[in-house]
Order: sequence, then structure tokens, then C-alpha cells
Amino acid sequence: MTTAVPRPGRRRGAARGRPSGRRRAAAAALLTTAALVVSCSGPPKDGVAGAGGVTLSKTTPAAKGDIDSFTWAVYAEPPTLDYTVAFDYPQNTILSNVCESLMRWTPGLTLEPGLARRAANPDPTTWVYDLRSGVRFHDGRTMTADDVVFSLGRQRDPDNAAAWAQNFENVASVRKTGPLQVTVKLRKPDSQFPQYMATAAGVIASKAGVEAAGKDYGTSGGLACTGPFSLGTWNKGQTVELDRFDGYWGRKARSGKVVFRFMTDPSARTNAMLSGEADGGYLIPTESYGRLKDSGVGTLHFGEGLSTVNVNITNMKGPLGDVRVRRALSLALDRSGFVKAGLGGAGTVTNSLTTRAAWAAGSEQTRKNALDALPRITPDIAKAIALVKEAGATGKTLTVATSSIGQDVSLLATAVQAAGARIGLDIRLKTIAPNAFTALFTDPEAREGIDMFPLTYYDSITDPLDLLQNFKTGAYMNFAGYSDQAYDAGVARATAEYDPDKRLVIETELQKHAAENLLWIPVAEWPTAVFLNKRITGAPTTIAYMYYPWAADVGAAQ
Repeated sequence: MTTAVPRPGRRRGAARGRPSGRRRAAAAALLTTAALVVSCSGPPKDGVAGAGGVTLSKTTPAAKGDIDSFTWAVYAEPPTLDYTVAFDYPQNTILSNVCESLMRWTPGLTLEPGLARRAANPDPTTWVYDLRSGVRFHDGRTMTADDVVFSLGRQRDPDNAAAWAQNFENVASVRKTGPLQVTVKLRKPDSQFPQYMATAAGVIASKAGVEAAGKDYGTSGGLACTGPFSLGTWNKGQTVELDRFDGYWGRKARSGKVVFRFMTDPSARTNAMLSGEADGGYLIPTESYGRLKDSGVGTLHFGEGLSTVNVNITNMKGPLGDVRVRRALSLALDRSGFVKAGLGGAGTVTNSLTTRAAWAAGSEQTRKNALDALPRITPDIAKAIALVKEAGATGKTLTVATSSIGQDVSLLATAVQAAGARIGLDIRLKTIAPNAFTALFTDPEAREGIDMFPLTYYDSITDPLDLLQNFKTGAYMNFAGYSDQAYDAGVARATAEYDPDKRLVIETELQKHAAENLLWIPVAEWPTAVFLNKRITGAPTTIAYMYYPWAADVGAAQ
């Protein structure tokens, strides 16, 4: 999956990204869920220093009791809650509590069983999912293999234009092989597919419920899913309410209701959390870190975000089609100033499109090779001016999108404009409303006239390929239409490699190619932030909240 949010990434300017791989033994060996968990073990460790020196944790203290309800601030209203297009922060923040996937991404960024009690890999191109029995949908029906075949089929149906469709490119068939068993046959080995089954790509909904809703599915009525909460009242333009589902197969939610309040203005969101109108929220406006931290009304927590802030290049038909112009912008960009002002000092300057934590499954040498060989980004205005002149781009006009979502978006756009002014480029800002920013990821018309925009990309799996695959020919987020046969071949080789370290060696070359060609311009690493007032606790701090039913863990702090 897309602040510079939106983060699959993606994310506000963000996008969504996707999960990590596991190893495969002999061709005939059986790879169980336990092996998946070990190989996808994530990087977070409680109490460690993260980006900008902030302390990272996996989660907040466990709830001590149940509560009737809590209210959560969200920066934009989702256009739909259909799981096939859950490609941005607002949708996934809500949907993760209502709809569940075959596998589950935990707050520790590891994989564990979800609606599938077991996942087996009898050969390199076969995945067998044995389902939990007695799981009830919110519409009262009981989950069967038919629902799984139908739900995954919606992701593959070209008529649906699913945001997760590219994760099914290697899928040859999805078949019911028992009342509670589904077998997925792949056209070729795919290390990424089983990991994405813990994201919205692997969501299972009631076949009958979705068909009954028809064209209205995701925008009105229920979602016919299995999560600890069901979709309640949706007051368009104001709030979405979730109600505790008492028929849930797992641990019951600590809160009877969750109210998501849509607040596009960053100051309004902050004031709502300070006043108690909202009990908490993710994607805290960076300019409010200090106020919330020192307020005394709650606690600001940080966790591993698997997130990088970048400048997304959306148009390579103009001046940005010349790599010298992209390099010039990178050399002129004041990253340190942006991190201090735009990220509240909580990020770290980076020359890598991927986070260090995304390489956790590799050996020490592999991790070193992946990150130490990248081009340096020390500011060099004289060299940048020379590159622009050499490319014949002096005085050329470019447009960068901006939004009032937060300073992480607006100040990065301004920093890009300032960088251009220093080196002879005329960069203009185009302001886009917060509720319309998601369209940059889904609607080509929304990107017309835009050459770049601030993008915070979060990985949806603990694997660098989640981001790096975006530059292959025809990829969902390859907005600029970049194409390189050698790069495509590298993505294919990495995808087919089940051994994590061997795969990361291939991905090291992909990362180097993307960095040297500046397919996006890397700016900073950025941890996830969550604020909770003194009334509630239990919410995870890591990016896992995009797909993990986090609201079920939120309860009384006392």
C-alpha cells in the first residue's frame, strides 16, 4: 500500500507498501506458518533509539479494563471502505479493525495466522491455506472456502481496478480444495505473495454480503467482514462509527464503540486531542509534537514506521526526464532543514528510498552493502547549477503538488520549490485539498500538470522489494512510466527468491539502480507517531496498525 502521507505505501502524499519474504527448503518441503513468522520477524525492539533520537516501542501499555467508547482523529474521510482499494492511511486505519486477512501482521512486524490457521508451501508454486472453523461474518454467515476464493478473486478481477492487483500477477488460480481449504497456484515462485496475505490484499469478506451490496459495497451498509468491529453509522463528512462485534472468533475488543472523526485541519486535530474531543490519533501533525508531548493530557509515542519521505517523480516527459535535473534537485534540497521543521526533528536525513529496518532479514554484510554504497547527498549548489545548465533546463517550469494535510507535506513542497530557485528552475506549487490528495494515487487525471509531489511511503511488508517493485514497468505506483528491462529482470529474480538473504542481495542492486537514477528523490526516514490521552491505552505504535486490528486492544488506562 501511500502526510506526505497519504503509505500498497502508500500513503497522504503517502502511499502504501507491502510485506516480506520467507525461506523455502527443498521443493517438496512443507513451509508452515511458524516458518513464515521466523523469517518475517520484524525489527522493532522496545526502548531503542529511532529516527531523530526518539525512543521506539512496539506498542503502548496494555489496557487495564474495558471502556464504552473512544474517539479517534483521522485527517481525511475515506472515499470508500472497499478492501480492494484500501490504499491509503484513512481507509486502512479504519478498515483494519473491521476486515481481516488470511495472515496477520503483528505490532512487532512479524507474521502470524489470521483467518487461515495454517499456511503451507508444499512446492515453490503452491500455497495451501487451511481456514479457521466457525468464523462468523458480520452479516451472520459463516466463513467457508467459497468466500476466500471470491474475495481473492475480486482482487484479480480487472474490472475492479484493485489497488492490490499487482500482488496477484503471478497467481494462476485460486481454488477451493476442501470446505475450509483454499489452494493458490502460482505461475512461478513468488516470495512476496504469501507476505501480502497479511495486508488488505488478503482480506476475506462474505461472498453473499458483497454481492448483495452490489455497487454500493464499501460506501454504504455493512462490509460483511469478520473483524472485532463491524461498520456502524457513517455520517458523511463527519464521522464513521464502529461497533464491537460480539460474535468475533478471537479476543473481544476492549471498547464497545470507536468513533473516527474526520478533521482535515492539522491544528483542529491537535486541539481536539488536547481538549479531549478526540482521545488519540495516528499521523500526528509534526508541528504539534512539542505541544502534545508537553501538554500533560496524554503521551506521544513513536514506533517503527518502515517509512521514508520522498519526492515522487510523476512526469518524466519534461525536464525531469533528464536524470541530471533530478540529481540537481537532490543536491540542492535542504533535507536537514526539512527534517527539523517538517518532521518536528523526529526523522533522519537519508539517501535511501528504503528504511534500514526493512533490511532486517539480511546478514550484517548484506545490510551494509545495501546502504553504504548509495550516492552521497551532501548539498552542492554549484554542481547542481552546472547540471541544470548541462541539461538545458535553466528557467524551465515544473509543478509540485502540496496540501494542508500537515507540514510534512507542505514544507517538503516548499523545500523543493526553494531548491529549484537556487539552481535556476521555476518550480510552482499546486495546492490540493486533503480529501482529494488520495486521488493522486488512483486517478491519472488528478496527476495531470503535476511533475512531482511529497510522498511518505510505508512498507506493507518487512521487505525492501515492497518499495523497489514500484519502478518496474507498469507498476501501480510507477506514475512516471519509467521502464528498464534490466531492472524488471532484477525485480523478477528477487520476487522468485525465497531465501531472505539471497533475495536482499538482489534487492541491493535494485536499490542502487533506483538511487543512482533518482526515480524518486529520497529525503528522510520517519517513525510512526501516536498520541493517547490519559483515559486510554493499548494502541500499537508501529506501522502494523494499517492491517492489524489495533482498536480492539485499546481500553482503559486505569
